[in-house]
Amino acid sequence: MKNIKMKDAGFTLIEILVVVVIIAILGSFVGLNVINKPNDAKVVKAQSQIGVFETALKLYKMDNGNYPTQEQGLVALVEAPIVEPIPQKYSLDGYLDKSKVPSDPWGSEYIYLIPGSNGERFEIISYGSDRQPGGEEYDTDISSSNID
Repeated sequence: MKNIKMKDAGFTLIEILVVVVIIAILGSFVGLNVINKPNDAKVVKAQSQIGVFETALKLYKMDNGNYPTQEQGLVALVEAPIVEPIPQKYSLDGYLDKSKVPSDPWGSEYIYLIPGSNGERFEIISYGSDRQPGGEEYDTDISSSNID
């Protein structure tokens, strides 16, 4: 066995500073890339929720012969409508797994249009982070008409 002298054991201050600088540089690159991830996640969540609404609306139509009216809104997916046309075969459990229609990831209600703005059978819209029509980047509207 080799004898280790005290002066050879451990790291020097310079070595420790070099490691700290390297970690700081790597952290800054990772930090810059992670900053927008919560916004990306909210966009994906809104797109996913809109997809769930589309499926639920199709099931509603299969059971009742028509989509809920704009007046009945998305609430018709969790509560049997009391406004005409009253559905004749409304599912006892509703069409969503929730007791109320979820808000979009920014805390606003989804917009339900029937017919949709581009002539689609219906359209579901989240106005994004700015909660207003239009916008760019994370403020862009998320619509069932432009989700693949």
